[in-house]
Amino acid sequence: MLKLNLVSQLRTTYKRCLAGQSQLQLNPTDGEPAYPEIQDPSFQARKQRDATNWHEEIRQVPTVEEKMIKINIPRYYGFKVVDFNDSKIPYNALPLTQHYTRTVLEDLPSKSPKEQDSEQKEQPSEDGLFKAARGDVIDALEFAHDYYKHLEKQPNSAERSPVERERILTQIIVEQLNRALLQSLSEEYKHLDEVEVDYNPRHEAFWAVGGVDPPKNVQKSKKGRKWQKEMANESVDRLVQYTGAPYLALRHRKQLSPWKTEAESENLELSKQLPRFKHDPRTLGYSTKHQHATNVPGYWPKGNEHNFGLLSFQSRAHLQLRPKSYGEQDLLEALHSLAIKSSYALLLAQANYNGFNTYNELTYPMNTQTVITNGREWSFYEYQLNTLLLYGKNVEENPRVNFCRGTKPLPLYAEISTSGKCVDFNDNALRHLLNFYANVPSIQRSIAEQQPYVASDVSDYENAEQRDFISKTFKYLASNRPRHLELPEIYLWEKLYKIDNNTRAMEAKRRFFELDINPWQRTLDAHDKEYVPRAVRPDVPKNKNRFKKTYYP
Repeated sequence: MLKLNLVSQLRTTYKRCLAGQSQLQLNPTDGEPAYPEIQDPSFQARKQRDATNWHEEIRQVPTVEEKMIKINIPRYYGFKVVDFNDSKIPYNALPLTQHYTRTVLEDLPSKSPKEQDSEQKEQPSEDGLFKAARGDVIDALEFAHDYYKHLEKQPNSAERSPVERERILTQIIVEQLNRALLQSLSEEYKHLDEVEVDYNPRHEAFWAVGGVDPPKNVQKSKKGRKWQKEMANESVDRLVQYTGAPYLALRHRKQLSPWKTEAESENLELSKQLPRFKHDPRTLGYSTKHQHATNVPGYWPKGNEHNFGLLSFQSRAHLQLRPKSYGEQDLLEALHSLAIKSSYALLLAQANYNGFNTYNELTYPMNTQTVITNGREWSFYEYQLNTLLLYGKNVEENPRVNFCRGTKPLPLYAEISTSGKCVDFNDNALRHLLNFYANVPSIQRSIAEQQPYVASDVSDYENAEQRDFISKTFKYLASNRPRHLELPEIYLWEKLYKIDNNTRAMEAKRRFFELDINPWQRTLDAHDKEYVPRAVRPDVPKNKNRFKKTYYP
């Protein structure tokens, strides 16, 4: 009797499932069945679907801080990243920089005399404004050199290297020139009254690049598995972390106008002509490190206030250490590389504060201006960011490209005489600098258009404990502090007596490598929760709410 009841129940359940399935699959308009999409069951297809789902989860996270935490969730001790910075540019680094930023390099067009005459009303020229700015800039240069000589004569001043001396002098020159130009031009160009000035800000950016040959250890690991042998030589993604600190950066609440149209930015043929550097970046001299992914444009996320870069001044002091045997052409390419990666990193970090990242594409272009200087020689660059998708197959399939255009180094002056006067001042270099300051940001977007993937702000959360947890976690990740417990290591005697030679077979297996535990695979949320003392929860049972809640996205 029991068996008959079970059979009848199963038959009823089966009929109910068939009825519901037929209702779901039939299209009410034409009555044709709608079959689900047949998915590829292969390993690569499953990994691709998992990655796509993860990218979609990042896009749906409501706040900027939680998006950054979500990206860092897979690694407790941080990712293995290529160390990009503004103080090291190896020999022949331009092809790698263009590949890792998907950037087309062009020359900054010089305007003809007729075009300059037609723009006299809009940009500084040989009128009274230009002459006043010229006089203020010369005075600022003379004051900067005089103040630097005063610093060197101080009794407590230590011996500095040539790189340090150039950094200090250029810092003084850039600050004084910025002060003088803001005072001279702010009456004519009102947008300069609204700019935010950041002195030596942190500029950090994280992104993924595809189309790179796998390292030897990855190839060896895949060749050791039969089902992965065919994938051993396939290209992999490399994670990149840029860190830099310019002399000075200006930002505004409005965007600069793009100088490339959408049709020019989406050109698949042009993207295929970009240089491809498939070798390991360590072959050029770049190093790798482990750290959390950080995107910092010099300030904390704060909604719709001054989120767009106007102008930044980069250092070239480290180029003094570059061997002269590299030649003038490589020195020029090193300046181009520095301009490309610093501009790309700044715009990427600012795009991150608007809800975009290396896995979620931009919906509008972003522009900035970059100046590289040592105080005397000045290089001027403009950069337009059109795409952030560089991972995986996007290296070949993404039609969008980024653009950078710049000039060769232009001397602003020849020297400062023994009497403290500026000699052979170059008006052409000053015009380039004034045009950068006079470039008016004119694009202002609505919040929905500017931040399409940001649904809310952390301050909007009603739960104070949740707000505090997200803020502390985000700032801890951005601080790049090491973990309170160091990464476990394999000691040399263990490598000799336990791994290479199994001489301690009877010893209890307690170490992580004996238990098949990979510390690098530990996730960000895999930690003990913070204990709440009994006195803090008097109205709760003793065994309830003993630990603080976590609010990972």
